[in-house]
Amino acid sequence: MHLTLKREATKPAADNVLQQQARFDAFVTRYNDDRPHAALDMQVPASRYTRSSRPYRRLEELTYPLDDLTVTVTHCRRICFRGRKISLSRAFAGQNVGVTQVGERVWLVSFMQYDLG
Repeated sequence: MHLTLKREATKPAADNVLQQQARFDAFVTRYNDDRPHAALDMQVPASRYTRSSRPYRRLEELTYPLDDLTVTVTHCRRICFRGRKISLSRAFAGQNVGVTQVGERVWLVSFMQYDLG
């Protein structure tokens, strides 16, 4: 699939990001809805897709009782801490992180049991 994607959607690259995204979108439609696949007995993937019966459950609200502070990451992927804006990954947007002082002017940001930095 990756070789096909590369061949059909990136060679040559589009002039800008919006045009490149349009190529990717067209590829996804062609790959899933129009193009038969030998591994699927020459059917298209969309014909085999079924929605999961299991509901998606979001994480419960995370708290960090042992940390100095619990901070919510903004939707623009930042935490505001002591007058500073600290950028994190967009993957953490809307989630709580823990902030703990580990040294003089040194703070540790954690998500669940993972230290981010």
